[in-house]
This record gives sequence, C-alpha cells and structure tokens, in this order.
Amino acid sequence: MGHDRAILPTRPIGRTDVRVTELGFGAASLGNLHRRIDDATAQAAVHAAVAAGVGFVDTAPFYGRGLSERRVGDALRDGPRDVILSTKVGRRLVPDAAAAEDGDRDGFLSSMPFSIVYDYSRDGILRSFEASLHRLGLGRIDMLLVHDIGRLVQGDAHDAYWAQLTHGGGFAALASLREQGVIGAFGLGVNEVEVCIDAIRAAPIDVLLLANRYTLLEQTPLDALFPLCLAEGVSVIAGAPFNSGILATGTRGPHVPFYDYGPAPDEIVARVRRIEDIADAHGVPLAAAAVQFPLAHPCVASVLPGIDGPERLAQTLDCYRFPIPGAFWQALASEGLVRSDAPLPGSEEIN
Repeated sequence: MGHDRAILPTRPIGRTDVRVTELGFGAASLGNLHRRIDDATAQAAVHAAVAAGVGFVDTAPFYGRGLSERRVGDALRDGPRDVILSTKVGRRLVPDAAAAEDGDRDGFLSSMPFSIVYDYSRDGILRSFEASLHRLGLGRIDMLLVHDIGRLVQGDAHDAYWAQLTHGGGFAALASLREQGVIGAFGLGVNEVEVCIDAIRAAPIDVLLLANRYTLLEQTPLDALFPLCLAEGVSVIAGAPFNSGILATGTRGPHVPFYDYGPAPDEIVARVRRIEDIADAHGVPLAAAAVQFPLAHPCVASVLPGIDGPERLAQTLDCYRFPIPGAFWQALASEGLVRSDAPLPGSEEIN
C-alpha cells in the first residue's frame, strides 16, 4: 500500500501529543462480530481506510478473543507510521483449547483458543499490554483504554474491579506507561457515563471512548460528564454513533431496528421516525447526520463507527463528508429532537 496520502483533519487527545482523525475505524467487526469475515476482507478494509486518510484505529483483546488485534496488526505493520492505534486492557486472554470448539462467544464467531479473565490490577494491565503488542506484531500502542469497567457490565463485581484499578495499581500502571513514553495516552473504553465521572476524579486520564451515549438519539453526557471533561482537559471518542444500528438503518423496511445492543423500544423507534421525516425534508441521509452530530461538541475528538469491509468504509466516508444544511440541525432543535444545549454542526455559520 502506498504511503502518500492526505490525512483527514485531526484533533488532540486531552493535553497529550496524540492527535486522532475526526473519523476513526472501529475494529470490533474484524473479530467476527455477529458474522464471519475473511482475513483478506479485514485487511482490505484497514488498508482502504488508511489510504483514505483515516488515521485512527481502535481494537481490543475482547474482539474475537485476539482475532481483531491480529488482523489489525497484520494490516498496519507495513503501512504509514502516523496511524494512531488504541487497544484495551482489563481482560486477559488465557489459553483454552476447548474455547476453539465453540465458535460463538459473546457475539464473536471466532475460533481463537482463549478464554477471558477480567483483571484490572497492575500486573494484569501490564501483562495485557505486552500480550497485545505480541498479537499486533507492532512496537507501539498509542492509547490504552480500560475496557468495560463499570456496573453496566460488571454488576456486583464492579467494586472489586474498581479497587484493582484504584488501590491495586491499575491506573498507576497506565500513568507510569504514559510517563515513560511507552504509550501516548490512557483512559476508558465503556458504554456508561457514571464510571467515566468516577475515573476522571480517580486518575489523570486523557480520554474516554464512550459508546452509544453521545449520539443523535442520546445526549446525557451534557449534564455532568462533558462539563467535567472540559474542566479537566479530557477528550471523548464518540463510539457507536449509530446506537447499535437504528441510526444507520432507520426504521423503515422489514428489518428490526436495533438500539443499544437489542431491539429498539417503541419510543426510540418513534423518535427516530420523526428525525427521519426531517432528514427527508432536507435531503439528508440519517446515517450522515449520526456520524457528524457528535463532532460538533468541543469535547469530542473523533467519532468511531464500526467498519467491517471496504464497502462499509466507503459508506461511512460518504456520511462523514455529506454536506448537511444548517437548517436541518435547526429543525431538529426546534422540534426538541436534540437537546437545546447540544452544540450543532455548522452552528457558527447559522447562528
């Protein structure tokens, strides 16, 4: 792959030297999330993204129990050096031959022979980091994100895992890696707001990869989290801008629209239909609005949709680049379909 390319606009991560492109590449699907893709398709998707100027790729050990990391590393190894890579810590992969016999675990159709053990301790994080470097086959990881800490995923076990991070040296290990220059930034990769607030108060984090919570459908971080991020210099990566699918597929047609990893409730479907009506009136694809909306907030450094192949990448780039008229955003605001305190794309041109 050629290395001469124009990179998309970048934004800084916190107060660090790391800069990510406004559009990132979410690589969960490269771990065969819900459906299998082959190695060639996975590699082609990453190559196409990098060639198109996408300079930020996010993966995790959890995605296919190492499969996504292996594919991402294979695709990036001989490419440009300016691609920012993030992966996660908090789950260690333990060899388990029996795991390969069950191709479907946690939604990933992967035959990688590992079981998952949660471990947010100092030792667990350092071991996870080193193992990721080996799976990736790369000499550097730019950002390390604590994966799925919080009550939403961990339930009653959260307090014990939080203690590993705070009193057991987990956060301290990440801060030490950053101070040594081994990584450029660290933070969380989660789906819930409350633990993000706790983390900012507990550790000198740089970034939050927050999935599903700041989208065209939901803006709860505006209440407490985003003001805290602005005050403390913490950046946000807006993951899952389509809210698990409904903002990409819409509500029309025979499919069941998905929201937050399950079938969308009636009130969500009704709200999206109202947004779709306004989008139609202004000639705006719903998915384009979903990709562009989060980027208007000054906390947000990048929007991170999942990419599963070159075709999805092309569609996503079209969404990112689609010229959306200011009147569309104003119509959403006037109908109460986005919060009145949510910054709107292009607002500097229409206010």
